Amino acid sequence: MEACTRGSGRRAPVLCGERPALTGSAGPKGDNIYEWRSTILGPPGSVYEGGVFFLDITFTPEYPFKPPKVTFRTRIYHCNINSQGVICLDILKDNWSPALTISKVLLSICSLLTDCNPADPLVGSIATQYMTNRAEHDRMARQWTKRYAT
Repeated sequence: MEACTRGSGRRAPVLCGERPALTGSAGPKGDNIYEWRSTILGPPGSVYEGGVFFLDITFTPEYPFKPPKVTFRTRIYHCNINSQGVICLDILKDNWSPALTISKVLLSICSLLTDCNPADPLVGSIATQYMTNRAEHDRMARQWTKRYAT
């Protein structure tokens, strides 16, 4: 599959014909191919099930050699996502690879919603609650999903 290009010959943010994961969608906000909006669905069986979450994806001119910036626009109760929507996910930082597609990034974010990583939290209090009082954590996550993502 060949890369899409603009007049400059630069690679566009995704490969032609690439489809985001079945759990969501992504595409340009307008004519700017570097600013995208994504929608992901809360994974079935997770505390986020039934939620619809909006994310912003910003590509730099260095993409695909540098990761895109992905942030949640929808509030979410999660130890790896802070109140500004910043996501703590290794592939969006040091473990980025130019081979990763936006579809794979969205799939990784969905996996993070299914299995958080309390060992590397952005919100320590939520991570502590997850490890010490899982029932209360899950109740709060479901409550936030119902309030902000439905």
